[in-house]
Amino acid sequence: MPVQVTNNTKQRCFESTLDGETAVLTYEIKGNRITLTHTRVPKAIENRGVGTNLVEAALSFAREHHLQVIPECPFVAKYIAEHSEHQSLLAKK
Repeated sequence: MPVQVTNNTKQRCFESTLDGETAVLTYEIKGNRITLTHTRVPKAIENRGVGTNLVEAALSFAREHHLQVIPECPFVAKYIAEHSEHQSLLAKK
């Protein structure tokens, strides 16, 4: 079952708490672009799909708000490279 992800606009991050540990995916929005800067998942909740859920929430947000994605975070870049359905969101150079 996917964990719940919330968009903490004050802290500019998507976050998810599981077993008392909070994972985050930070971002910056400028104009019509969202830069996904860093994913941090505490060791206690690694390998449980939390990072993937954060990325999927961020990409859904980008799609809903017509934002182009800049995947600065290597985890996000790898996820997009492996899921062709999201590659149309990538910002044009």
